[in-house]
Amino acid sequence: MQGNKQKRVGMRNWLRAFALLAALGLACGARGQTGSASGSAGASKSPAATKAAAGATPDLSGVWRRSRRPPDDKRKYTLFEIALSLTNQEPPMTPWGLEKYKAAKPNVGPHAVTLAETNDPVAQCFPPGVPKIYLVRGAPFEILQTPGRLMMYFEYDHFVREIFTDGRQHTEDLNPTYMGESIGKWEGNTLVVDTVGLNDKTWLDYSGHPHSDQLHLVERIKRTSHDSLVNDITIDDPKAYTKPWTSHMVFDLKPDWKIEETICEDNVNFSNVQKISESTK
Repeated sequence: MQGNKQKRVGMRNWLRAFALLAALGLACGARGQTGSASGSAGASKSPAATKAAAGATPDLSGVWRRSRRPPDDKRKYTLFEIALSLTNQEPPMTPWGLEKYKAAKPNVGPHAVTLAETNDPVAQCFPPGVPKIYLVRGAPFEILQTPGRLMMYFEYDHFVREIFTDGRQHTEDLNPTYMGESIGKWEGNTLVVDTVGLNDKTWLDYSGHPHSDQLHLVERIKRTSHDSLVNDITIDDPKAYTKPWTSHMVFDLKPDWKIEETICEDNVNFSNVQKISESTK
C-alpha cells in the first residue's frame, strides 16, 4: 500500500513539472512571436525601407517600335525624316567628317542612289551599330530588365545590346565593337546610358553621317507615358564633328507584338515581315 501511495505522489509531481514546463514554453513562444511581429512592423516602417520603396527602379520593359507619327517640333514630318534620319539639322562636321560624308552613297534622302550603287554598310548586311540600330527597317526591339542590367533585344538580326546598371565603370583599353560598351545609371525616372568603344565601320543614320572610333554617346531614355518612350541622344565625336549634337526619338509600345526572326541575308523573309509590320501601323 505504502509503495502504491509513493507511486501516486511521484506521478502527481511529474505531472506538475510537465505542466510547468509546458506553461513556460508557451509563454516564451508568445514572447517570441510578439517580438517577431513588432520587429517586422518596425522594419516595414524604417526609413531605409521607406526610401527603397519610394526609389523603385522605373520599368522600361516591353516591345517598342520607332514612332511613325510626328513626335514634336524637334523633327520634320516627312517619311525620310521620321523613319530614317536622326535629326533635321545638318550636324557641324570637321574636314575629316565632311570628306567621309561626301563619300557616302545613301539609298534614301536627297542624294539617294540605287541599291546596287549604295555603299551603306547595312545594305551589305554589316551590323548597323548604335544609334543606327534604332532606325533599321522599322523593326521593333524589346527591353528586358534585371537587377544590375538592362538588355535591348532587337528584331533585326537578333542583335543584343547590354546596358549595365550595377555601378561599374567603363573597361580600360576597350576593343572597339559595333555595339560598344554601355554603362547606365538612373536619374529619377530617366535611364542615362553612356556608350564608348564603338568602331568606325557604321553610319550614324541612313543619310550617311559618319563617325570615328572616338564616338561617345549619351542617351537619356524615359517612359513619358505607359505607351510612349523617348530617347534623347547626344552625339560627341571630336574627330568627325566640331561640337556635340543631339537627336530626339520617340517609340510606341506594342503590347501585342513579339520579336520575330528577321535575317538580313534572307530578303524574302524580310519582305514578308515588313508587309505584316506595315499593315499594323
